[in-house]
Amino acid sequence: MEWKPAQFDVSYPPDLVQTKNLDVDPDFADNFARCARWCADGSSFLVQCENRSFQLFNIPDVQSTQLSAHHKRTFSQSSAVVNFAWYPGASSNNAPAYCFVASVRDCPVKLLDASDGRLRASYPIIDHRERFIAPHSLAFNLTADKLYCGFEDAIEIFDIQQPGEGDRLPTTPSKKSKDGLKGIISSIAFSSSYDYYAIGSLTPSSQAMDNIALYSESNQAAIMPVGGAYSHSGVTQLKFNPTKPHLLYAAFRRHDAIYAWDLRSDTSVPVKVFKTAPGPRKTRTNQKIEFDIDYAGRWLSVGDQDGCVSMFDLEDSDELGSEQSPVISSQNIAPKTTFNAHGDVVGCVTFHPLRSNLLSISGSRHFDEDMREGDSNSSDEDSTDQESDSESQNIIAVSTCRPLPYVKDSSLKLWSFEPTRTVQHA
Repeated sequence: MEWKPAQFDVSYPPDLVQTKNLDVDPDFADNFARCARWCADGSSFLVQCENRSFQLFNIPDVQSTQLSAHHKRTFSQSSAVVNFAWYPGASSNNAPAYCFVASVRDCPVKLLDASDGRLRASYPIIDHRERFIAPHSLAFNLTADKLYCGFEDAIEIFDIQQPGEGDRLPTTPSKKSKDGLKGIISSIAFSSSYDYYAIGSLTPSSQAMDNIALYSESNQAAIMPVGGAYSHSGVTQLKFNPTKPHLLYAAFRRHDAIYAWDLRSDTSVPVKVFKTAPGPRKTRTNQKIEFDIDYAGRWLSVGDQDGCVSMFDLEDSDELGSEQSPVISSQNIAPKTTFNAHGDVVGCVTFHPLRSNLLSISGSRHFDEDMREGDSNSSDEDSTDQESDSESQNIIAVSTCRPLPYVKDSSLKLWSFEPTRTVQHA
């Protein structure tokens, strides 16, 4: 049977299929989702949460005309979760492959069973002080037999079939060297061509040094740098176009634009810049905002700090018309559609692998003393008496209470872009 990619109609706003909330944590009232990712067949998605846990949501019937997600399990972790990645081919209908790797602070990299959360294997990364390193980036190669883990100035490569220590690939010759890629390797992305992969660093780029590089998987050597984004920010995400492996996309910290390079031409200048809003706009949040590209390589979607989601048509913004073009300049691309999705920062969007659906999550830490004063109003008299006592004793009282963060909107929403959609809002 011939595979046909999902079709997305962005001529009018999508239908809201379902709104979900995270399972309640009585010890962490202001919990929210950091990111979410579908497994390979779209039968479930996994959510990384602020409260050091993963929450698994299942889709009982992927073939149904209307998808419906249900919370199935929560996998609590011993420390803060840094990142995670599904095993390629993971499916709730295939028990051996239904697993994911997780990077948890002060722990080895874990291979966890997605059905019950049990530990299948561990892959330790140990520094010179014999402490476990939690990598900031995780990626499987295309043959799914190697796991690449990025951390400071290096990548650790593990054989999935042989748990234990891996092979270390330095991204810079030494701490003092100006060559290579320095800093935390924050993103690793594999091209579908089998020839190369891209890595990005959180160290801001400069005129003298780029923070993205291409590596050869066959000999594990750097091929060429990728730069010219002029963002002077750390890389937060890299992704190749699934159907055009010569196109690389990158997002940067505190930057609202996504840059694209055609690797067949001059990689010192991005060919496209996808901006959610015209003109310069200051990004207030330090939070990582993840974009996604659908499996057909046609649509790019990304959220923003104002709770909106934008959709960009990658066909209209195709690569260079001529590979031999002598002059390359960046072209700004506007979204085909933008819609209000949440009441808080949209930290992640992800396309369903087989359907015309998009999952969006929201949530961010906010600090506002006026909204979290606690019982200060009810204790005015006591505090006044304490202040008078302190003044009589010449004691300066300093409040030790830290402002508590709160979340405006911590919802998960499933949207439909079906060309002939008649979905009832949930």
